[in-house]
Amino acid sequence: MGNTVIKAINLTKVYKMGEIEVHALCGLSMEVQQGEIIAIMGPSGSGKSTLMNILGCLDRPTSGEYILDGENVSRLKDDELAKIRNKKVGFVFQSFNLLPRATALINVELPLRYAGSNHNHHEVAKAALEAVGLGDRMNHRPNELSGGQQQRVAIARAIVNDPAIILADEPTGNLDSKAGEEIIELLLSLNRERGTTLIIVTHDPDIAAHTHRIIHIRDGVVVSEERT
Repeated sequence: MGNTVIKAINLTKVYKMGEIEVHALCGLSMEVQQGEIIAIMGPSGSGKSTLMNILGCLDRPTSGEYILDGENVSRLKDDELAKIRNKKVGFVFQSFNLLPRATALINVELPLRYAGSNHNHHEVAKAALEAVGLGDRMNHRPNELSGGQQQRVAIARAIVNDPAIILADEPTGNLDSKAGEEIIELLLSLNRERGTTLIIVTHDPDIAAHTHRIIHIRDGVVVSEERT
């Protein structure tokens, strides 16, 4: 394992709903080392989604510190947070979140375009699609691909900027068991071959068993950790 890539210290998140305050995170602390594969597990309402939004720089904590790849991002403004997010975080969602009218290649190019990188977008995106086994499907649109293939496109999009972390939120939730196994194996192979740090939110103990460590959260705090 390498350096600490994620350090969360006493994160709280309070949502106001009219007169009511909802405490989604209540002083949660955790660390993730570079190259680790972590599963985050917990019941509905435990704070998993809120935590993922903060770790993915989609939201800020109400209080506490979040240090991502050596940079304290807890108090950044929206535009600064968006830049960090695009550069340092790759997302894989349960519902794929692909642009329906765009080809696989264009979907994968999007983070490069947002980053304003000087790379040849086509070549970098092609390499990412080849890395996930879709070199022959680059010009297909999502509705011409199976669910497993769509998730591979999403993974290619997640790795194209060589991010510090990949956050996968129930990545096999919309797939049959065979396609789901292939997607988990692909994520694990990216970790083996590239040293990619993976954080997977899952309800599935079989998926969690493939990770290095399981973090259980409940009521907005870490209640236990176990090595697998």
